[in-house]
Amino acid sequence: MSAHLDHYRGRKILVTGGAGAIGTNLCRRLAELGAATVVILDDLSSGYEWNVPRAGNILFVRGDVADEVCLKRVFAEDPEIVFHLAAFFANQNSVDYPERDLHSNGLGTLRLLEYARMNRAKRVVYASSGCSIYGHAAPLPLREEFMSMHLSTPYQITKMLGELYCNFFANHFGMEVVKTRFFNSFGPGEVPGQYRNVIPNFVYWAMKGMPLPIAGDPDATRDFTFVGDLVDGVLRAGYEPKAAGLEFNLASGREVRVGDLAERVNRLTGNGAGTTMVGRRKWDNKSRILASLDRSREVLGYDPTMEFERGLQTTIDWFREHWDDIDRSASFLGASSAIRGQVTVTGAAAAPPGRRKGSPAHR
Repeated sequence: MSAHLDHYRGRKILVTGGAGAIGTNLCRRLAELGAATVVILDDLSSGYEWNVPRAGNILFVRGDVADEVCLKRVFAEDPEIVFHLAAFFANQNSVDYPERDLHSNGLGTLRLLEYARMNRAKRVVYASSGCSIYGHAAPLPLREEFMSMHLSTPYQITKMLGELYCNFFANHFGMEVVKTRFFNSFGPGEVPGQYRNVIPNFVYWAMKGMPLPIAGDPDATRDFTFVGDLVDGVLRAGYEPKAAGLEFNLASGREVRVGDLAERVNRLTGNGAGTTMVGRRKWDNKSRILASLDRSREVLGYDPTMEFERGLQTTIDWFREHWDDIDRSASFLGASSAIRGQVTVTGAAAAPPGRRKGSPAHR
């Protein structure tokens, strides 16, 4: 076993946001690697209990990361390593609810770091957002040393705030803190919804036989990163001694055109409804996103391996396997008028006429 994987055997680990898409995959992997205890703290605001991994060495605690009673409970388990993934996700959600964003991403991160320091945790790995903190004018490929004050949403602001708090705790208290910057994650574990990422939403609508709504520009590109590659990068960040105090892009290092993404999802699901254009979101001002992996490769040994289309197929397979739970949980409450014609505004998407609700197209 590689050193960074063997590092977790027999250790007590805390994962905040462990019921989320990346968190569930991380916790399952830690349990498989033989961690003594994997403690999950999650308020299920964007996660689902049915999606939380079950294992004898996983302990699930439902609670708010900013709640000191909850923090006392999970730190009573004496975690040595903390993966802080909990967040109020993401851009549009933060525009709609900026105070809730600040509560979770700002106060929650500050209190998490305080309790990690008081309980002498050996290392904290903070999940930041590479799609957010670089701003709209950063040169490509995006490199860790570039920083911008021109951020477009409260989510972007509070993700940067979290990095600054990490810097303070590292510099003032000597804490081992590593900042990982995630890019456009996708894969098994992410339930579609109004505030979720484009790939699970595309897959969901395609399996409903609906046209896929492309916001703004089909020629825009994103650096879509498979969740398994992200988990490997996070595990490396929790181990590598030279990583302390640094920030790392965790991405695929490739650009995918959004229009091509939609075409691939439709082809892989057998959806013949095509695409439809909807208005660009006001805060979405990046026409291209591409991360540099130079530092992550050099320091962490990070090397993403998932081929994009194979990752899409793996995601679609997960949707089919868990369709009933996904269809029951997906929510597009208050969706834009362009989407309201395709999904109900009171809960999960409506099944197309003639298809029984709960049965995905092209199973």
